[in-house]
Parts: sequence; structure tokens; C-alpha cells
Amino acid sequence: MKKVFYIAIVGIILFEVANVYFIMPLPGSQRMNSVGFAYMLSSMKWIIRAVLYAMLMLGLVKALRGKWILATAMLVLASGVTWMFNFKMTASAIFKEMIHKNFATVESNKVDTNKLVIAVEFNGDARAYPIQYIAYHHRVFDTVGGKIIMVTYCSACRTGRVIEPIVNGKREAFRLVGMDHFNAMFEDKTTHSWWRQENGEAIAGKLKGEKLPVLPSVQMSLADWIKIYPKGKILQADTIFVKRYKNLEGFDAGTRKSSLEGTDSASWNEKSWVIGILDESNISFGANHARAYDWNLLKKKRVIGDTFNNKKIVIWISKNDKSFFAFYLPSKVGSEDSFRINTDNSLQNGEAFIIYPNGMLGWRHSGKTEPLKPVAAYQEFWHSWRIFHGNARYLRK
Repeated sequence: MKKVFYIAIVGIILFEVANVYFIMPLPGSQRMNSVGFAYMLSSMKWIIRAVLYAMLMLGLVKALRGKWILATAMLVLASGVTWMFNFKMTASAIFKEMIHKNFATVESNKVDTNKLVIAVEFNGDARAYPIQYIAYHHRVFDTVGGKIIMVTYCSACRTGRVIEPIVNGKREAFRLVGMDHFNAMFEDKTTHSWWRQENGEAIAGKLKGEKLPVLPSVQMSLADWIKIYPKGKILQADTIFVKRYKNLEGFDAGTRKSSLEGTDSASWNEKSWVIGILDESNISFGANHARAYDWNLLKKKRVIGDTFNNKKIVIWISKNDKSFFAFYLPSKVGSEDSFRINTDNSLQNGEAFIIYPNGMLGWRHSGKTEPLKPVAAYQEFWHSWRIFHGNARYLRK
């Protein structure tokens, strides 16, 4: 019975460590395809614990009658590991939800206008969410123009996505459960399925394979956003988490020194920045419907024109090297070499203009302005885009 006791103790320690190890950024854990095993451990945790603690109780008396000091020390160790890996090292314990969600007008805003934001606009309601705040909380729930949204950000992938948290026709609650291949995962409250932040796909659980709608959003500097939406609202800091936000100082600019969140200033390395684009009409994985462009090349060229799935597109970067824009173009618009960026960050091509006033972008010709469709474009680390969307990249220099 003493052996049963010690086997149970070792089992408890290994289980509690494993239950966190495979879904947190611990050495080697995010390089494995282990989400299925991790989900099995999580979904069966109470059964596994019940068996292990039953074994422990069976051998407890004999273990204490033998080497009681060793038995007591092992009990203390198992208790400490259980507490640490359940109350200190889980994603939801480290990254808390925002408690006080306050928005300000441009006039009363306290957020530095040099900061990057994830911006959305629905039914005339425009809002900006500073990345420095979202990167800590990982998700913020809101209702914008009558639409329920979950603004998400994964700092280990540098991915911002706005997701509609509707499952089976109902508003769903989500908690941060961990990560897979360095990308944040959320667990829904009803089915306990795990959802990937990168594309809103359920990767484990009852709803595996289903997807949450990823809604249109733009990443830009707050200063540029204010020019477009002077009547918009800006998410303010939750004062409870000021110290947590400070830990992410420099993340926007890529100057943060961190193996997880730091930036490689070279091109096409793990932590290099890219602009990834998706064809929303067929958003399946792979090179045919996803492409990546080197951030350094975009800064050098300022404007990149390309043909993507037989459609002309253009991507350009603002004067401050922070905001970027991507749109489909009419076939009659000229090559990228004929474009220039104006002081207001609009793009001009001879007599035709691509304009960006009051949040609407369009092509002006013959006295008319035709609206242009935006390309789904995101800034993120190359390792993230390569893992989730394939190796297709834009190589022209």
C-alpha cells in the first residue's frame, strides 16, 4: 500500500504539471502538435484526480506509519505543485479580464496617440482598442453599433482579430485557456470547446472544426485613426491593471526584449513582422488564399501592388511607419510605381485617387467616387503566419 501512495503522489505531480505544460509557453511545449492530448487531460481532469486521490488515501496510513517524514514531505510537495499549477500558472490566472471598460471621446482621451489600436466600425459606431491593453487581457467584449464583438490580441503571435462570439445562434462567454503553437486559445462556457485566436476555429472539443466569424478590423496608430474618426470612442486603461500594461511598454514599436514578444528586425525570421492577407471568399488554409509581405520591404517601397487570386490589390504604409492599408483595385488602375502617398496617408495615382476621408476609401474618376473593398490584412510575426496559413510569401525586392 505504501507503493500505491507514492505512485499516487508522483501521478498527481505529473498530471498537474502536464495539465498546464502543453497549453502554456513552457520549454518545448509549443513546438508539438499536442492540443488533442492537452484537451483530453483537461476534459478528464476530475476523473484522473479522483483515481489518483483514491490511490493516495488507500496508502496514506501505511506510508505515514513507515517513513512519516518522507510521506509528509511528499504530501506537501504534491499540494504545493497542485496549488501552483492551478492558481498561479494558468492563463486565466495570469491574464485577467478587463473589469472597468471605459471609453472616451477624442477630446477626453488619455491614451498616447502614438499607440497602435485595433479599430472597428459598425453602423456608424467607430471604436479604437489600444493594443497595449488588449495584448494583456487577450480579449475584450463589447457591443458596437448593435453588433456583439470580442476584440482579441495574442502578443506571442502579434495577431489582432475581432471575432463575433456567437455559438449556435447565442452569445457565448469565453475564457482564456492557454495557447497552441504560441497562439492564444479560448474556451467557450457551454461546450468547453477550445477556439484558436488566429482564425476563430474550434480545434478541440465538441465543436471542433467549426469557426466563429472574424469581423473586419484595421490596425493603425491612434493619431491616424482620430483623423478618420474624430467622433469615435477610444478604450481607456483599466486603472487596476496599470502595472500589467507597463510590462508591455515597447511592444507596439517592437522594442520589447522578450523571447515571446520581442521583434527580430531582420526579414523572414521567426519574430520578423509580415503583413498577411487572406481571400475572405475562400478562407481555407494554404498558399492559394493567403500571402505574406515583408514589413521591411513595405517600409522601403511604401506601396506594394500585386495580383492576388486574379484580383489587383494595393498595400501601403503611412508616413509614420505604423498604419497600413490594403484594398482591392479596379483592373484599370495603374501599377504600384505610379502611386504616391499624400501627407494625409491617402494614395494617389495620376488623375485617379484612392481616398480615405471619414473612414471611406474609394477610387475617384470622371467626377465619381467608387467604393473599394478592403483586403483582410494583418500584421503579425512570420512564425505565426507560416504555421497557420502556409509558406506563401512576397519575395520581390
